[in-house]
Amino acid sequence: MNLLIVESPSKAKTIEKYLGNGWRVIASVGHVRDLVPESGSVDTEHDFKPKWQIMPGKEKQIKLITDEIKKADAIYLASDPDREGEAIAWHINDILNTRDVIKGKPVYRVAFHEITKNAILAALKNPREIDNNLVDAYLVRRILDYLIGFGISPLLWRRNLGKSAGRVQSVAVKLVVDREKEIEAFIPDEYWSIDANCSVDKNNFIANLVKFNGKKIDKMTIKNKEMVDEIVSSLKTPTNGVVSNIEKKKTQRHATAPFTTSTLQQEAARKLHFSSKRTMATAQKLYEQGFITYMRTDATNLSAEAVNEIREYISKEYGNNFVPSTPNIYVTKSKNAQEAHEAIRPTHFLNQKINLHGDELKLYELIWKRTIACQMSNAEFDSVSVNIDVHNAVFHCVGTTRTFDGFMKVYIEDIDDEKESKDIKLPPLNINDTIEIVSLKSEQHFTQPPARFTEASLVKKLEELGIGRPSTYATIMSTIVDRKYVEQDKQHRFHPTVAGWVLISYLVNYFKELVDVNFTAKTEDTLDDVSNGKKDKLSSLQSFWTPTSNMIDSAQDVKTTDIIDNINNFMHNHLFKDNNDTCPKCGAKLGIKLSKYGAFVGCSNYPKCNYIMKLSTDAPNTDENNIENKSSEKDLGENIFFRIGKYGPYVTNGEKNVSAKKYTVETITLDIAKELLSGEKKKIEPVILGKNPETDKPIYYYSDGRYGPYLSSNRVNVSVKEQPDLDEAIKLINDKKTVKKTFIKKAK
Repeated sequence: MNLLIVESPSKAKTIEKYLGNGWRVIASVGHVRDLVPESGSVDTEHDFKPKWQIMPGKEKQIKLITDEIKKADAIYLASDPDREGEAIAWHINDILNTRDVIKGKPVYRVAFHEITKNAILAALKNPREIDNNLVDAYLVRRILDYLIGFGISPLLWRRNLGKSAGRVQSVAVKLVVDREKEIEAFIPDEYWSIDANCSVDKNNFIANLVKFNGKKIDKMTIKNKEMVDEIVSSLKTPTNGVVSNIEKKKTQRHATAPFTTSTLQQEAARKLHFSSKRTMATAQKLYEQGFITYMRTDATNLSAEAVNEIREYISKEYGNNFVPSTPNIYVTKSKNAQEAHEAIRPTHFLNQKINLHGDELKLYELIWKRTIACQMSNAEFDSVSVNIDVHNAVFHCVGTTRTFDGFMKVYIEDIDDEKESKDIKLPPLNINDTIEIVSLKSEQHFTQPPARFTEASLVKKLEELGIGRPSTYATIMSTIVDRKYVEQDKQHRFHPTVAGWVLISYLVNYFKELVDVNFTAKTEDTLDDVSNGKKDKLSSLQSFWTPTSNMIDSAQDVKTTDIIDNINNFMHNHLFKDNNDTCPKCGAKLGIKLSKYGAFVGCSNYPKCNYIMKLSTDAPNTDENNIENKSSEKDLGENIFFRIGKYGPYVTNGEKNVSAKKYTVETITLDIAKELLSGEKKKIEPVILGKNPETDKPIYYYSDGRYGPYLSSNRVNVSVKEQPDLDEAIKLINDKKTVKKTFIKKAK
């Protein structure tokens, strides 16, 4: 009998069905051994010798493996095909040799990137030895993380500075804190846009002002209302313009590469609202059941066999014109893509039976569509660019029509594709055609601060910086949340907590290299070099441990008062946004204080003055489209102001405050504010867009719905951002009606 040892019970169950008689497949259930969790488990004086122990609860698994080996003729170690998987195989082999249970029986290492019968049989025919370079890279990573953790964590505990400081997790928290500092320091700039409502032969369209008095109008050119008034009064609508230039061109969009671990997490977050942890747990289940290839990879290539199956499927389902003449080839952006041989893809494309539900079905469909789309023809577009001269101004508009779906028939991949997937049609135009300029619309804008990180954008940033690897991103995200260094608001954006601010304040001052992105990226590069046999284990450990050890030694005897002073300097603008750090009780200086219950602001005159101010740990439910309070106040005239307060937007005349939650700095006007303050609401009559040919009922557009503008027809309502044309309104109503009918049928 042959014994095959894998990582998970579900994988063991799937594989055993393929192998049949003569094989026994059992699971290690992940790692079975780790460093003893106490100080001194790595002897830095003697070649970083580690002290291992069987992980709690894993003795039962080791006994099962030992008992099965006694009956086996040969042992096959088949843990996952990455660095951690190689380490698991090495640990099991080392334990078995130490306990002298193998007794001359052959031990093979096999690896497969998909759990299909062909892949498993091929791997068993081509066994290899354990890759010591991969194991050494694992040992460098594990020992370094242990030494940093056990070196710095006691310093944090002793002074109530935090729970722990991981090598990669700390950099992730610093990125979130640095982004928050950028947002807090951001000063918005005002700018305006001017659009023309154009009409020709009863066809309406919008054009943007791009030139005035011979000068180009860029995004930030029109800085205030005075400049707007000057331009608008000069043009005096209604008036006529003339088409002065038309440019027509054909464009194409190429499908995006199949999924890597990072891009899968990003897309699942954006489209399915999955956390990284949820995505990887679901992908693991799909892999173990044999539905997808290995899900920890930074490679974008596909096997020739898979490409041929995909092209055959596309031809059969969509036609030969959707199959490019040669396969699409994608180059991996990661300079050290090596943890798997292929991108994440379905294992079969023809005649595969799928019996999935819930998260597994959603994620599988995402992977399926992306993989099929990556081998489809380009999407094609016709683009028309038009300039319209109006007196001393030039307006510009662009129309785009998709002429061939290509890969978009299957999958709309990113935000740019989503924009291009919607046709923007212009009426037929020729040079010297007269265009009626019905009216001008001016709109106030403010530059926006950089967006807060979400899980998807933080993973993307870490990948760009070369920090972390496919197998670590989900753990990084869950760790920084679990340790309460960051938290997420309702829009899933990361906000640093007080604990996160304090931790990074300390690390920036005393462990600067540890949270330096270049230092951390260099560590990852070194681990890759060890994996490839370019660097040896001991010199790599020494090169990183020596400076880290020096930092730990230097931080040992720093006075707590000095630490608090440095934290106050780092956090001052965050704690005191108006630079008001004066105690309201005694007039002394306020500052951060540390306790076992968390950080708080206290008076420097303690104990004579006992004033304290608790610091909120809740992520504000902010809308990134709104600007901070300092930039959100707007003087509407007649001593009426629009402001954003603790409970959201409101208008005030100095005597009365009224909520204005539906409005922003850009949309509020003096008339609206007066109406809100008077308590009277003018009823706005709906616009009749026309009749729905399917029902012969009118379609109404309401601009003042409780939740914003909406369409209504025959008891079907659809929310919209702005007034659509009749064709679009008919489609929106009928699509909503179809969904509603389907839902009712299912409910019955």
